[in-house]
Order: sequence, then structure tokens, then C-alpha cells
Amino acid sequence: MSANLQSLIASLPDDPDVVFLTGAGISAESGIPTFRGPEGYWTVGSRVYQPQEMATQANFQRMPREVWGWYLFRLGVCRAAEPNAAHRALAELEAAAPERFHLITQNVDGLHLRAGNTRENTYEIHGNIDDMRCARWCCEERWPMPLPLPRDSAEISDEDYARLTCPRCGAPARPHVLWFDEYYQETLYRSDSALVAAARADLLVTVGTSGATSLPHHCFRAAGAAGARLIDINPDDNPFSRALAGNPHSLFLRGPAGRWVPELARLLESRR
Repeated sequence: MSANLQSLIASLPDDPDVVFLTGAGISAESGIPTFRGPEGYWTVGSRVYQPQEMATQANFQRMPREVWGWYLFRLGVCRAAEPNAAHRALAELEAAAPERFHLITQNVDGLHLRAGNTRENTYEIHGNIDDMRCARWCCEERWPMPLPLPRDSAEISDEDYARLTCPRCGAPARPHVLWFDEYYQETLYRSDSALVAAARADLLVTVGTSGATSLPHHCFRAAGAAGARLIDINPDDNPFSRALAGNPHSLFLRGPAGRWVPELARLLESRR
């Protein structure tokens, strides 16, 4: 056990407000490839598409069936994975004090919810691959709905493709994920609520994220500006770990989430 970690946790108030912000690293330990890794590339005909090309509103408008095929393939990978020790530790931490726990995740795999974290306290700021929503702007503000397909094959039959429509208006449905050419918004991704939770935290813990998107950085800065203790858990140096350099109220725990998150959760439970 890290003495520095014990000291930082001891400096927190009793029954602290805790926010975890998780990225792809926590799910990589469950066998889910990172989005930007070689497994994210997709071939349509003779062309190989990068994730940044597939995951766009523009590409969905041009080739919706192929984009759905890519997401359904990824859905199969996510459904085959199981929550790991870090996911389970966060679910247990929430169960012990739900009013003092918030979880912000960039992951769309749904593993946090499957581990036992609640939708109320989990901010899926990039969406959830298990869900879809209407692709028309007239329905854009409505809540997402579960995918109606009983399986997750990249080979979509005509019958299955016809089911990927909005039950409210009959328009085509789209995956409920935030695409590269889109913006965060509260209604669909609870982005404002996530930022508010971070700004109110006594402790913000970033786990397995490379900081490639803007909202995690805003949450990190908001928590730090409000005087929160800051911890980064990651096997590698990253923008968050580098930002902690010289901050006496912060700590970089180098290593996998499965190593550090359960230990951190145990220490936090002792503060309840």
C-alpha cells in the first residue's frame, strides 16, 4: 500500500464527495480494445476506414448501414467482456454511499452499469453502445432506447436493418454515441451535470484516460480550481499525470486500474 496514498486519503474530510472519471484503460483490462487501436479500423469494400472517419455524423449520412455494421461488431466485443476488479470496486463504493459518489465515464461499453453502478450516478458522456436514438433532429432531444436486435453481428440482414428505426416517428435510428463531428450536450450525455459534480468533489480520480477529449479536461480543471484532491491512475504518463506535477494535494499512481482502484476504494470506505 502506498504511504502517499494513505496520507492523501487521510487529508480528506469525513464522508467525502468522490468523483471518478474513467477512460478506455479501465476496460482494456476486460479485453476491450482501445477505440483508436488497430482493432478500431473497418474495411468497406476495398477501403479501410479509421475510427475518426467511421464515427461521424457525416459518414453515417453517407453510409449508414456500414456504420451500423461497425458498431454492431464493436457491440459484440463489449458484450463478450466482463467487468473487472476495478469496475466492481467502483460499484461497491457507490453502493456504500450513493449520495457521495459520482462516476463520469468516456466508455460506451456499459461495463460500469453491468458491474452495478447506477444510471443516476453514472454520467456516460460519450453515450452507450447498447442504445440507439432517432437520427432526426426533431427527435434528437428525446432519451435513447435499447437496441431492438437480439444479437450483435456485423452482418445485418434486411429485416434487422429495417428494425433500426425510431419507434416514435419511423425515421432511421443511429447509435447512441457522441461522434467526432458532434458536441457534448446535457440532454443526451449529461455533460453539464458531470461538470457540476466534478466542481463539487472533495476528490477527483482519473482512471485509464489519455485525455483525448475536452470534457474530461474541463472536469479535471474544475475540480482542481475548487480545491479538490486529485489522483491519476494510469500505466503511462499522460496529460493528467503531467498536470499534477508539483501539486501537493495530488498523486499519480502508476499502474493498471485493477491494481489501484480496489485499494483506493477500500481506503475511501474507511472515511465513511
